[in-house]
Amino acid sequence: MSDKIDFSTVIASAVHDMKNSLGMLLHSVDQLRAELPAEIQHSQRFNTLQYEAQRVHGDLVQLLSIYRLDQNTLTLNVEEQNVRDFLEEQLARHQPLLDGMGLTVTLECDDQEGYFDSNLIAGILTNTINNALRYTSQRIHLSARHEEQYLVISIQDDGQGFPEHMRGEALPDQGTVNFSNGSTQLGLFFADQVARLHHQGEKRGFIRLNNTGTLGGGNFEVWLP
Repeated sequence: MSDKIDFSTVIASAVHDMKNSLGMLLHSVDQLRAELPAEIQHSQRFNTLQYEAQRVHGDLVQLLSIYRLDQNTLTLNVEEQNVRDFLEEQLARHQPLLDGMGLTVTLECDDQEGYFDSNLIAGILTNTINNALRYTSQRIHLSARHEEQYLVISIQDDGQGFPEHMRGEALPDQGTVNFSNGSTQLGLFFADQVARLHHQGEKRGFIRLNNTGTLGGGNFEVWLP
């Protein structure tokens, strides 16, 4: 008789394959958008296609990272990064969809250095920018600053903002994930766990949600020591 199947490993392998396939699909969609007439490039249906594929791809990346975190196999690779170059790279990944939706995006960041795992923080920003795309009216603002010996990366939009129960640093843990009402808050849990992995001495990273940004909508911040 064969050994009992580790179903979690099977699922993780399947998620990895789906993530790679969706990544190839998104690359093809970017290329296709550039070849299509302008009226199709900016159509709502095409934007929805790309947005939903991008959102699912981000969810799969987060699921894999959370699985590896649970299995103690997630390796933190902290390196010195030029923050502006890093943020410009993240925006470039979303530029076709941003253009297709007719949104205005601004970046505010001096040439400064930061120390973080670029792949994991990119995962946070991908999810947050996707959320901003969903809730913004016309504008998204991405910025970085140093405050209280932390690097603070902020994504703002001009939408309705975060509801009161989501503001601050009181974020969901695994026990609050609720599949019955569709509010898994997977992205927030992933962002919180990744931020906490970054530490320097007694300082640990964290995320903060508020509506105090310059655009009047939601303001997502990740604080990295």
